[in-house]
Amino acid sequence: MFVDNRMTYLKREVMAAVASLFFGNKLKEEINRIPTRIIPRNSVSHRCCVEKDREIIRQRVIASLGFGLEDEKLVDESLLSDFAEKALDRVSPDKQILSFIDEACKACVRVNYYVTEVCRNCVAKPCITNCPKGAISSDEKKANIDGMKCVNCGLCLKMCPYHAIVYVPVPCEEACPAGAISKNASGKEEIDYNKCIHCGKCIRACPFGAVVEKSQIIEVLKSLTGSGKTTALIAPAIAGQFPFSMKQLSAGLREIGFDYVVEVALGADVTAHTEAEEFIERMDSGDSMMGTSCCPAYVEAVKKHASAFEKYVSHAKTPMSYTASMTREKFPDAVNVFIGPCIAKRHEGLSDDNVDYVLTFEELGALFIAKGIDVSSCAESDFDLGHASPQGRNFPVSGGVAAAVKKILQDEGRESELTPVYINGFNKKSINLLNIYASGKSPGNLIEVMSCEGGCICGPGVIANPKFAANKLKEYVDSKEV
Repeated sequence: MFVDNRMTYLKREVMAAVASLFFGNKLKEEINRIPTRIIPRNSVSHRCCVEKDREIIRQRVIASLGFGLEDEKLVDESLLSDFAEKALDRVSPDKQILSFIDEACKACVRVNYYVTEVCRNCVAKPCITNCPKGAISSDEKKANIDGMKCVNCGLCLKMCPYHAIVYVPVPCEEACPAGAISKNASGKEEIDYNKCIHCGKCIRACPFGAVVEKSQIIEVLKSLTGSGKTTALIAPAIAGQFPFSMKQLSAGLREIGFDYVVEVALGADVTAHTEAEEFIERMDSGDSMMGTSCCPAYVEAVKKHASAFEKYVSHAKTPMSYTASMTREKFPDAVNVFIGPCIAKRHEGLSDDNVDYVLTFEELGALFIAKGIDVSSCAESDFDLGHASPQGRNFPVSGGVAAAVKKILQDEGRESELTPVYINGFNKKSINLLNIYASGKSPGNLIEVMSCEGGCICGPGVIANPKFAANKLKEYVDSKEV
């Protein structure tokens, strides 16, 4: 779910500050001052004190430099300038893409059920009677839940006649569709990477900004200012993210320092054709269904949590992968930078030899700010490698992938064989649903799965409100802009 809030603005401010210092050749000299610039002495503290606010900003800067925060001794004893020097010397980015700021984590409640003052301490006490673990007792005022015994079954909430018991979620745990986030012995959250599908929902969900991504922005900045060439691979969801035309965006990217700009919708066209051909082959051979392959978070979830469905996932590569292959062939010596809405793409890019780095739309916005580029005033510039179809450009909305496959099947005269099923937004129920479909209970034969509800335009790295983005994307698709 897209949630625009103060934390998202703070995150972008940090990234822009880091990039601005890099462009000004002052990264190592002035990076230690970022926390005090963002949180001045007379600021209103959002935690216990201004010093703690600054420390959280400091750790967010460390993550923006591409480092994790797990090594407490290293984080506590090193200056930001030390991390900046290491980042500038680093050859390759970290393989783990998420981390936690412990100081920001509020160690949310262990027990998700809480007895409010609405409790009348009734004689019937159905909450106590029905608790399977004996976790509820009462004093002279109200009932109380023992957190050491409670198993969060929720029976007490259902049984209370006064609705005096409320469900109190832990936002990051609640948002994670894979159950990959839980508390450690000290009550702070940890990520189990054996379960994590890299969807990034936890980043948006945490209201304290405790979950952070390890950025690759330093690697990209080094490429942009180096002697070699750099290619921007822009995901089609970008069409609704900024208030200017796509050709102005192309010009803005070149002004930042990219030498080539290629729309990833070209790769989406290849994915759609490949999936359509595979669908025909599967149906002709007697298969009951096929799942799409574009969303890396969903594919990762299948591997880790719904293995029975794995044989149904299309063998087609993602649009990013196909486009990166094209640009590598056309511009073999250039660094490929994918720019999209997705944290999972950063994880996918680490295992794709043709993708060097991945930026989110938020990070791209920070680069425009840091460079002082007003893209709306840029002259228009065309894309390299040509233009994609409307169907390829429509991939980032829910239903877009299936619609592209349907168009190709229509051209082949086999449209009537297609019965699409849409999983619009991935959660714990969705994983179970894939297992149900794998058991032979699917209502259709083409399963389109989008990890983010609404599609890629609602990814964890977007800038624009999804409704606005969807309208702008539709305008772009309908305009057939070339």
